[in-house]
Order: sequence, then C-alpha cells, then structure tokens
Amino acid sequence: MPRPRTQWPTLPALLAHDAEIAAAGITTVYDALGVGDTDPQAMRGQSMGSVLDAIAEATRGGVLRAEHRLHIRVELPAPNAMPLFEPFRDHPLVGLISLMDHTPGQRQWEDIEQARIYYTGKKGWSDERFERSVREAKEQQERHARPQRRHFVEYAVKRGVVLASHDDTNIGHVEEAHREGAAISEFPTRVEAARAARDKGMSVVMGGPNVVRGGSHSGNVAAVELARLGLLDTLSSDYVPASLLLAAFRLVDEAGFSVPQAAATVSRNPARALGLEDRGEIAAGRRADLVQVRLVERVDGVRQPVVRAVWREGRRVV
Repeated sequence: MPRPRTQWPTLPALLAHDAEIAAAGITTVYDALGVGDTDPQAMRGQSMGSVLDAIAEATRGGVLRAEHRLHIRVELPAPNAMPLFEPFRDHPLVGLISLMDHTPGQRQWEDIEQARIYYTGKKGWSDERFERSVREAKEQQERHARPQRRHFVEYAVKRGVVLASHDDTNIGHVEEAHREGAAISEFPTRVEAARAARDKGMSVVMGGPNVVRGGSHSGNVAAVELARLGLLDTLSSDYVPASLLLAAFRLVDEAGFSVPQAAATVSRNPARALGLEDRGEIAAGRRADLVQVRLVERVDGVRQPVVRAVWREGRRVV
C-alpha cells in the first residue's frame, strides 16, 4: 500500500521487496506481516492471505533472490486478529509469531504523549480522533488481549513455532513471556527488561534503525546502550532492510564489538534463535550464504558498508 488506500499488486510488490532485501545482503528473510488492528480501516486490518499466493508463485518461477519465511505479528487487542490469521494457520512458512499490544499508555507507548506525536504526526490524526482512539483501544484490550494471547501461545507451543514477546517494559512482562515459552524478547523498552530477558535465556532483539539513528523513535532505550551493557544479541531490520549491515558496523565503532561479534548479530545469532542450524556463519557444513562488503568512509567519518555481491546457497543472486 504505497499510498493510503492504494493497493499495489502483491506479486510485483513481493519482487520489489525481494530485490531490496537481497541488495541489503539478506539471504533469509522473515517477511513481517501485521495481523489485526483495532482500526478496521488500517492496512493491518486487511487480509494478508494473498502474500502466500505471491510467495508460492514466485518460488515456483524461481525468481526470488532471498529465501522467504513468515513472521506473523499479532495485535492481541484487535478483534479481527484471529480471523485474519486463518490463511496462515498450519502453513509451513510461518516460523515466528510476535505477541504485540500497542494500546497507548503501556509498553512501546508507555509515554502517551509519544503516541500522540506518532499518530497525529505520521497518520495526520486530530487530537480528538487520537483521544477517541485511546479510549476505544483500552476497551478492545480489556475484551480481547488476554484470551487471544492464550490462543496464540497455545498455537505456537503446539506447533513448535518460535514465539517472541514484544516491547517488554518491566520484569513482569518478561517473566510472563518466559513462562509462556517465548524464546525472544523483541524490542525491550528498558534496560531492566532486557537484563531480565537475558537472565531467562531469551534472545534480546533490537532494531537496526535504532542503532543507526542513535535512539528509539518512541523515546525508549537506545539499542547501543544495551549493546554496551552486553544485553544485545540480535539486530532486526525493522522498517529499513539496509540498516542491518550499517548498524552492525556501528556496534564496532560505538559499542566496542569485534567485527565477528557484530556480524553475528545479523547472522549467527538470529539463525540460532529461530532454529536454523544450517546457516548464519561461514563454516564447514553450513549453507554457502555469503555477502561481499566494501567499507567506505563518509564525509562525516562514519564507515558505510556497501554490498558488492551476495551468494545464497553458493549461487550468486546480486
């Protein structure tokens, strides 16, 4: 949906996305699909089932550069979450489920004024619409979040799908997710939550854009701060695929990581967290997924990685 209410054909959209992913040096991508929204007119409130058809068609045609899997991001307070999940139920491409709750006043939007800035700025909402949405979101949370959380936890555990908590803010959030079987703490918003996740053996994931920009766009903990404290395992591309390599090298320059340690945050560590034992490092018996990178120094002194070539399973794709 490149513009509001402008739907682009799914297969061309997938091919453009795949080209961007490969050019960023990514050989295995978990396409993140938001499922459910308290606003039924929002994009995440629409069916994403056509994505499955597009991936199947592109795979049959042998035109995809990267290997595509699915990361389903469930909005727990949304009344339409379970119906919209149906096309993905029992599908073999689903390898990760995130349990999300973006109700203003907690987790990512603990500072409700940050939520107001986001919705009135990015989405153009009036203050009146924002206030009305906050009231409605809290009502939806009370009605749907708890039963739907139980449903998706049971689903993931039964089928062996990796489960991630989302925007953990306090120790209680982490302890609940760990009891439920979550292996990943995705975007903890405070140091105490990241430390609790590490103590529980959960993989701590932060966004590459957070590293590149020098902080969270929501006003939460900076990823570099967690890296300096030894509490960062994996980087996610989040909303900018090209952020991964740049963020990894920023960890070298700003957090004291060695190059192998930094590379592991975008290769070995996520592969292990998702149960992919055949990739993520250059070693005998692993897939020949390789990225050739040239480092250039920008005028501001920052080292910029530039992808020159990419191989997936020994076949050059870029």
